[in-house]
Amino acid sequence: MMKQIAVYAAALLIVSTPVLLVPGCTKSTNNDDDLIGNWSISKDFESDARSEAILFTIGDKAYIGTGVSATKRYNDLWEYDLDRDYWTRMKEFPGVARNSAIAFAVGNKGYVGTGTDGYDEFNDMYAFDPVANTWAPVKPFPGSARYNAVAFTLGDKGYVGSGYDGSDLQDMYAYSPGTDTWEQVKSMNRRRSAATAFVIDNKAYVCSGNNNGTALNDLLVYDPGTKDWTEKRKITNVSDETYDDDYSGIARYNAVSFVMNNKGYLATGTTGGYASTVWEYDATADQWTRKTDFEGKVREGALGMTLKNRGFVLTGRNGSEYYYNMFEFHPADEQNDDDNQ
Repeated sequence: MMKQIAVYAAALLIVSTPVLLVPGCTKSTNNDDDLIGNWSISKDFESDARSEAILFTIGDKAYIGTGVSATKRYNDLWEYDLDRDYWTRMKEFPGVARNSAIAFAVGNKGYVGTGTDGYDEFNDMYAFDPVANTWAPVKPFPGSARYNAVAFTLGDKGYVGSGYDGSDLQDMYAYSPGTDTWEQVKSMNRRRSAATAFVIDNKAYVCSGNNNGTALNDLLVYDPGTKDWTEKRKITNVSDETYDDDYSGIARYNAVSFVMNNKGYLATGTTGGYASTVWEYDATADQWTRKTDFEGKVREGALGMTLKNRGFVLTGRNGSEYYYNMFEFHPADEQNDDDNQ
């Protein structure tokens, strides 16, 4: 996603007009009755509609904040308790209000940094303690100031890399909270920004991303044991085998991902036009299966999260329209449009 110099100057992307069910929801345009999966409406995000926010999870709670709307940038933080289905406002992020930052959690703390305010990029980092409801600065990210980076957690370390600082990047750094230190680890194979990442069996999968306006068709996996990247099968139909014959529209950027039952899910995002398709990744087979399309309005800059092995997508934007709604995905269920009416 290109940096917004002014928050009201978001460029519109032209997409086909969806069939409305309720404000903020659209009926899936699937023509294939064999697709499995169902989306249901969950409790709306409590604060303003926005995109490019941050999210991290600690235990059974999610923490969401920062981001950009049509009129402003944010430095707020909200806690979502799945058991109570309740939002609580927490202490504000102490850095400059921003969007397109990164967040990860290690142990019982969340970490937030990088991003842009529309004019400058940042490499500062802060730790959040949800029990004390306090923020504290930690050692800054050692790479260049940037936005649209990717972040994930493996074991007792948080990883941050790629992104955009005037050009797309491919570097990667690991942060150890116990010693408040960073180390540079092996870079990815190609430059990218606005990629998405998910973790299965303590390995991180980084999917696609934007390389100079092109959605990359690769999937990389990082193993903290070997400290190396492995490229998995391409996410487009490029082989002579049949497994990828139906691969279409997996590659994208500014998308979301989440994990349920050791499978990764990819939704929302853009390739120049908004992506509605949803894909499930089986890491053992290294194969993707198309699921029921996302049933909210197509969008980018949304958030994806897993709580108690349940997957959710929330916030995001479509052109100049910003969202605060949240949806839950049920990958094994038959599609039931009544859930979204």
